[in-house]
Amino acid sequence: MAEQHKVKKEDKLLNFLFETLNNWSKKKVKERLKSATVAVNGTITTKHDFPLNIGDLVEIGVIEKKLNSSEIKSLEILYQDDELIAINKPAGLLSVGNKQENKNHALAILRQQLTKGRKSPDLVPVHRLDRETSGILLFATSRELREATMGKWSEAEKIYLAVVNGKPREEKGSIEQPLHLDETQYKVHVGEHTKAKFALTHYKVKESKNSRSLVEVHIETGRQHQIRAHMSWLGNSVVGDERYGKDYKKGDRMGLHATKLTIFHPTKKKNITFEVDAPKEFYALLD
Repeated sequence: MAEQHKVKKEDKLLNFLFETLNNWSKKKVKERLKSATVAVNGTITTKHDFPLNIGDLVEIGVIEKKLNSSEIKSLEILYQDDELIAINKPAGLLSVGNKQENKNHALAILRQQLTKGRKSPDLVPVHRLDRETSGILLFATSRELREATMGKWSEAEKIYLAVVNGKPREEKGSIEQPLHLDETQYKVHVGEHTKAKFALTHYKVKESKNSRSLVEVHIETGRQHQIRAHMSWLGNSVVGDERYGKDYKKGDRMGLHATKLTIFHPTKKKNITFEVDAPKEFYALLD
C-alpha cells in the first residue's frame, strides 16, 4: 500500500521527498521518483522539480495499474511555454482521437486540463506515438508553430528505450532498411518496394536477462512503426508487440518508451531537450 503524505508548505517534489524520507539515502529517493512510483494528487510524476502546494497529497510506492483511458483526468507536463507543450504519455492512451475514440485521448485530456474559464487552448500535435508506446509527446499551440517545428524535425534527436525479445548479435549497430505501409493490413513492411521510404535506426544494448534485452534506440528518420518493424526484421521484436512480435504474450505492455527528444525551438531559436525515464512496469518486462 502506498504511503500518503499531505504537503504542509510549498516546495519542489524532490526536496519534499528528501525531507519526508529522511531515513533513506538520497540515491534511493531519486531512484524511487525515477521509477514512476510517486504520485501527486493521483497523477504519477517523475519530475524532481514538480511544484507542490499546501494541501497536495503525495503518494509514495504507487503501483501503476493497467491503464483505463476513461479514468485519466490529467497528464504529466514535462515542459510548457507559449509555443510548445511536452507531456509524458502513458502506454495505452491514444495520442489523438480516431473514429472509434474521440474523447479519451492525450490531445483531448490535455486541452481539458489546460482550459481556463471557458476558453479551450489551441493545441496541435507535432508528432504522434503509438497507443501502446509511452513517453514524450509534443504539442504546439498553433499550426504555424507546428510547421515551424516540423521544418527542423529531420535534425531532431529522437531516442527511445525498447525491451526486445532475445539479444541482438551485435552490442550496437544500425539498421538501414526501407519501409512501406501496407494500408490494407495496416502493417509496415521492411525491404525494397516502389513506395518504400528510407529509414535509419541505430541501437545499443544496455542490459540483457531472462531472454530479453533493454536497448537504447536512436532513429534518424521518423517512419511509422519504424522501431517496431526494424527490430522485428533484426530478429529481436519489441516485447508486447502484437503486430510485429514473434513471441507476443497477451497481457504484456509494449516495451517501447520515448525517453529523450531534442528539437530546435521555433521562437527561442535554439535546441531544447525533453527527457523522461520509463515507468516501473516498463522495466518489469525484463523480469
